[in-house]
Amino acid sequence: MSFAADRVELARGANSLLILPAARRQNLARDAQGRAAEAEGLMAAIGLNLLESLHFTLRAPHPATLLGSGQVAAVAQICTGADVELVVVDAALTPVQQRNLERAFGAKVIDRTALILEIFGERAATAEGRMQVELAHLAYQQGRLVRSWTHLERQRGGFGFLGGPGETQIEADRRMIGDRMAAIRKRLDGVKRTRALHRARRQKAPWPVVALVGYTNAGKSTLFNILSSSSVVAEDLLFATLDPTMRQIALPGIGKTILSDTVGFVSDLPTELVAAFRATLEEVASADLLLHIRDISHPETQAQRSDVWKVLTDLGVCDANGEATEVPIIEVYNKIDLLPPDARAEVVAAAARDGAIPLSATTGEGVGALQAAVAHLLGGDDVERTLVLDAGDGATRAWLHKNGAILSETYDDAGKTYLTVRLSSRRHGQLAARLHQLPAAD
Repeated sequence: MSFAADRVELARGANSLLILPAARRQNLARDAQGRAAEAEGLMAAIGLNLLESLHFTLRAPHPATLLGSGQVAAVAQICTGADVELVVVDAALTPVQQRNLERAFGAKVIDRTALILEIFGERAATAEGRMQVELAHLAYQQGRLVRSWTHLERQRGGFGFLGGPGETQIEADRRMIGDRMAAIRKRLDGVKRTRALHRARRQKAPWPVVALVGYTNAGKSTLFNILSSSSVVAEDLLFATLDPTMRQIALPGIGKTILSDTVGFVSDLPTELVAAFRATLEEVASADLLLHIRDISHPETQAQRSDVWKVLTDLGVCDANGEATEVPIIEVYNKIDLLPPDARAEVVAAAARDGAIPLSATTGEGVGALQAAVAHLLGGDDVERTLVLDAGDGATRAWLHKNGAILSETYDDAGKTYLTVRLSSRRHGQLAARLHQLPAAD
């Protein structure tokens, strides 16, 4: 049995349709045009030949087919006339809905989750990345065995590890998938322990780590290349980068710094992928500084920011209000070169107001300002600060004792604590994130 049996694995250039269903009263952060553009981008990322995008409004999702009977008939007619090989539905399909639509259309049908999983499966380059993607695929398949396999009606006898008498094929397949997932998780746990050791080694070294995060295709890899003089893959495609890459760079007043490029995020990122890539994403939470790269020219840039913040909140980097907790974050407004003059002036003004850095990773404009901002936040040398903490702020006091050198500590009658503390450049940036602002210098 092949554990990748439910992979799409269609040839590049396969004739495809895109179905974009929306509930009549659906309240979406993105408009229909924005969602269509992103779904079309996902299909282009895997080389599918998109023939047509079809928008359907649903009164209520149909349990058997998601779409209404008239809508199903209309799509079936197009599939027959245009020799369609694949239909992509930009929504989550149940196994029953997927099976019924395939019968009606006479073509392979996949949903948004399966499409993203296919892209990740094609792009994963490292052994860890391939294991993570396989784990995500298996988790997705596990609940869809009733649709995935054509031999489930058979039964087989057996004994020992091959299954007991009368074990159905679906039970055997489910058990085999579970065993395979357990084996992958065990190997990934070993990778996670190795990664944790490397992380601990980096934290003992005097080199800060700066991680790039952001929505897919926001320009992270292009900025990574210009900052590190590298040549990692930087294409105008969704999910051009999957496997994390680290390079050494030099910053003014800092010297050696480690720059990390990470996988891009996307709206409705499959939960299977979030779980599978969690070990990789934890690198983000251990960084000393995050650069949130935004495609400021994109019409859905604000909605994309919200999607990134959801993932960062899940990782514990931000709180529910989108405020940085342990790791300071600089927002980078990328692709200003694509804006018309009036919009560009508004973005530059907004960046100055919000403490963001406007730049173009393609032309290099503004990159120097970003380097200076990163160096300023990380600090070139140890920083000495005087802080006044309220009586109830024991958490910050404990954090300072753990991460800094306490030079003096006094109290007043109101219970306030007066601390003079020396912090490394790395810890100073983390303190700024904890307090949401730099404490006043002595």
